Amino acid sequence: MAGMELLSDQGYRVDGRRASELRRVQCRLGVLGHADGSALFQLGNTRALAVVSGPHEIRGSKSKALHDRAVVNCQYSMATFSTTERKRRPHGDRKSIEMSLHLRQTFETAILTQLFPRSQIDIFVQILQSDGGNYCACVNAATMALVDAGIPLQDYVCACSVGFVDETPLVDVCYAEEAAGGPVMAVALLPRSEQVAFLSLDSRLHEDHLSGVMKAATVACRDLHAVLSRIVKETLQEATAGE
Repeated sequence: MAGMELLSDQGYRVDGRRASELRRVQCRLGVLGHADGSALFQLGNTRALAVVSGPHEIRGSKSKALHDRAVVNCQYSMATFSTTERKRRPHGDRKSIEMSLHLRQTFETAILTQLFPRSQIDIFVQILQSDGGNYCACVNAATMALVDAGIPLQDYVCACSVGFVDETPLVDVCYAEEAAGGPVMAVALLPRSEQVAFLSLDSRLHEDHLSGVMKAATVACRDLHAVLSRIVKETLQEATAGE
């Protein structure tokens, strides 16, 4: 991330935020009434829709069933209108397959799959609008959809990206910051235990800076956890008041 305009001398970023400041977080649970669980999550201008189905019997070949836990199936896609470039993205393209795998690895860590042997839990996530941090938006959306579905988790899974500019970690990078080409770390964390469910780094970062970037990601994930917990509490209060 070597762009001098990415961080001003006054410490402001391209979108006016401070280095440690998250974009605005918005989320709604239960947006699709026919689904077991659903959530619409927005981080700045990045919007993700997550739908959860299950646990249910294994679909397709029964040989996929695991005798001691549930199979977690994740599918990621991007809406064709999610970016300014109108490039058609086939459902099975390499990036979608890779993102689906990352999401599955993330949620296999958090879901109490041992409670549902020989069953399957499906998580479908689609990016509706993309402005950086797609993986993180998907994780946060899927977490909320799982909560909406009532599927037991060890803890919420909260995800945030962190870039590095001018010796400074930048929390929750937007597209302009991602596109600058410097190091961006994506971290999915179980906030209470600080267990890392997933971590990726898409460019070189000197080991001297690693702990500082990781600390910034941990603090950001905790901040996200506080926001998501508040949203769930408010949603429950609204549902109870409407009965």
